[in-house]
Amino acid sequence: MSQTTAGSAASPSGLRERICATAALNDGYLERDQSGVFSREAWGALAGTGFFAMPVPTEYGGFGFSLVDTLDIAEHLGRISHDAGLNFSAATHLASTTVPLVRFGHPEVQERYLPSAADGVLIGSHAVTEVGAGSDALSMTSTGRFEGDEIVLTGQKTFITNGPVADLTVVYVRTEAEAGPLSLSAVLVPRETPGASFSAPLEKNTLRTSPIGTLTLHDCRVPRTHLLGGRGMGFLILDYVMSREILLAFTMNVGEMQRRLRSTVDHVRQRQQFGQPLSSFQGVQDAIVEMHLSIETARFALQAAAAEIEKGRRATAAVATAKIIASRANLSTAQQAIELHGGAGVLTSTGIESGLRDAIGGPIYSGSNAIQRQKIARSLGL
Repeated sequence: MSQTTAGSAASPSGLRERICATAALNDGYLERDQSGVFSREAWGALAGTGFFAMPVPTEYGGFGFSLVDTLDIAEHLGRISHDAGLNFSAATHLASTTVPLVRFGHPEVQERYLPSAADGVLIGSHAVTEVGAGSDALSMTSTGRFEGDEIVLTGQKTFITNGPVADLTVVYVRTEAEAGPLSLSAVLVPRETPGASFSAPLEKNTLRTSPIGTLTLHDCRVPRTHLLGGRGMGFLILDYVMSREILLAFTMNVGEMQRRLRSTVDHVRQRQQFGQPLSSFQGVQDAIVEMHLSIETARFALQAAAAEIEKGRRATAAVATAKIIASRANLSTAQQAIELHGGAGVLTSTGIESGLRDAIGGPIYSGSNAIQRQKIARSLGL
């Protein structure tokens, strides 16, 4: 991000304007989706707007935006960018790596990595899931052993968003023998670290331009300064990170849903059947209104959860509620858009059907909806 870019985008309104003016975000997005390719050109275009600088303090080249302002811009990106995979990768970079580095990083590593994270030159990811430990993070078997000024990591992680292209990964490992909330630690692992090996992207049918992969760690040594927070703080850091990942990713979905609604309204107003526009039929109007209600409900739920966090309150149940509502809304509006577009809705050339494919992972990633329900149940005293 150049000094000129930084100066013009240092306010939320300036950043919104730059995102609107960046046509390269959508260049070839359908072809990228069909081939399942992560676009460094599109990533670079987004980085050039200053998007990745939002949560980074000004002393490290960022804007120091609040969570509420950051989410406002994330929603705006969802409206403008048609590449849902790029949007999700951007949310992951911000929430999984930049945010914990800002909040929990050692000053030495903040100085080293935050300027590049703010510029988007560095791409971030985090590694939590294992083959035998998905929603149950406390059962992970990857380990971190403290030896003098180093941490030695061993194990394997999977389903790592951005993993195949990441320059810096926050790896969650077990550092205590006995399972429990204080048994995990979060460690920064640069890509070039000996003993760390990333796989090629895994093939998938959703968010195809956002690469996921595996990470194998074999006696991987990193400096102790790469420990985030402190020993045993991994589970607390993960909770902090996941709440923000949910808010960022699903607020982007709200923007994507708003764009979906606009294009569907345009279609039903223009499409003629039985001598009149589709929009004149009560059933079509009802479907459009249901889309609108779903979107606004998701938007309000996400904003309410963000407001709780901004006030310093524990927002576990609010975030869980918002995640379930927003992921359902994304699925239902995508399905409705396809039906209202008729045959054109299932053609890959129209970009409509990809909305449904990109929505199907929502109930799974960032903590499954089943786990979110458990969090809500506990908050209700169950």
